[in-house]
Amino acid sequence: MMFMGEYNHTIDAKGRLIIPSKFREALGDTFVVTKGLDGCLFVYDNEEWNVFEEKLKSLPITNKDARKFVRFFLAGAAEAEVDRQGRILVPGVLREFADLQKDVVLIGVASRIEIWSRERFDGIETYEDMDDIAAHMEELGLGI
Repeated sequence: MMFMGEYNHTIDAKGRLIIPSKFREALGDTFVVTKGLDGCLFVYDNEEWNVFEEKLKSLPITNKDARKFVRFFLAGAAEAEVDRQGRILVPGVLREFADLQKDVVLIGVASRIEIWSRERFDGIETYEDMDDIAAHMEELGLGI
């Protein structure tokens, strides 16, 4: 399954967030939410999470950066369960990390979903530098 699209929702005072139905269909009833890069949250279905978790386990414990990287993703990880209204409860530590207060953006990015505060997403994702980024992607082997 490949996740794509952008959806705007709100998170309530109790930390409940509606997961768009297209995402829920692919995620199933339970999935994993964890800290993500750039100040957002990452959401993985259980199969993709298991793949990611195996990669984390394979990192050398003797490498300080590897330990820190594993700690970052696993310490804040939580299993999310969808309720009858299509919502999940985002744990307080994850809401605080991603600064989720009211307006939230959920975006599909291939193998995962990202959850952003609207304010943070608008501040970081301007796409004004896409020509430069596209040139760099070509260097990485992704020519358009």
